Amino acid sequence: MRKNIVAGNWKMNNDLDASIELVHELILATDNIEIGYTRIVVAPTFVNLQKIREIAEGSRIEVAAQNMHQESNGAFTGEVSAEMLQNIGINDVILGHSERRLYYNETDKMLAKKASKAIGNNMNIIFCFGELLEDRKSENHFSVVENQLKNGLFHLTAKELGFVVLAYEPVWAIGTGETASPEQAQEMHAFIRSLLSSKYGKEIAEEVSILYGGSVKPSNAKEIFSKPDVDGGLIGGAALKADDFLAIVKTF
Repeated sequence: MRKNIVAGNWKMNNDLDASIELVHELILATDNIEIGYTRIVVAPTFVNLQKIREIAEGSRIEVAAQNMHQESNGAFTGEVSAEMLQNIGINDVILGHSERRLYYNETDKMLAKKASKAIGNNMNIIFCFGELLEDRKSENHFSVVENQLKNGLFHLTAKELGFVVLAYEPVWAIGTGETASPEQAQEMHAFIRSLLSSKYGKEIAEEVSILYGGSVKPSNAKEIFSKPDVDGGLIGGAALKADDFLAIVKTF
């Protein structure tokens, strides 16, 4: 049975004090609510990862990195490896976020290497992908998503796919106030699951959690998450406010 997941990507926000305050609020609140088969993940900035992981240990809150390099070591100034993350107790990582693709020119080929490196080190991945506004307007959104998945992930074996959570990001709906309708989200998520089924078989496809990542808020989370192929969300802005993030978690 695949898990429901609510993951908060804090991006380049929150200094150490703010991060500590936020994670304490989340720990206290999630200790007192019944959320069943739901994973709760937060992804602080690199400099705060170790401290937040230490604070969250033993709680319902899991801690992930926002990115990692595809090599184990070398002359890559400013980068962080899978081995470095594991050394401080981090076993989950977000890869391929739309901002990494857009601002840092991360390609499908690069992300395929990152995915293999992470899985080779027994790390779990939240793998992001999705179309731009022009892709949606030109009705190329399905082919864009298909290519991103095939080029970035479909070199993995069925066993390796078990380390992967997918996060569909309609880029036109991130930070714009726009949100794909629940029906649009379900349509794409069902398409994604059909791609997995074609590659790996229906049984495996049904085990993969697929998150929606496009301006999820307390006001729309319940309707979006109610769709059969939507297994949770990758949350941006709303993850920075404990009350908003917890309201999204409680939709499950």
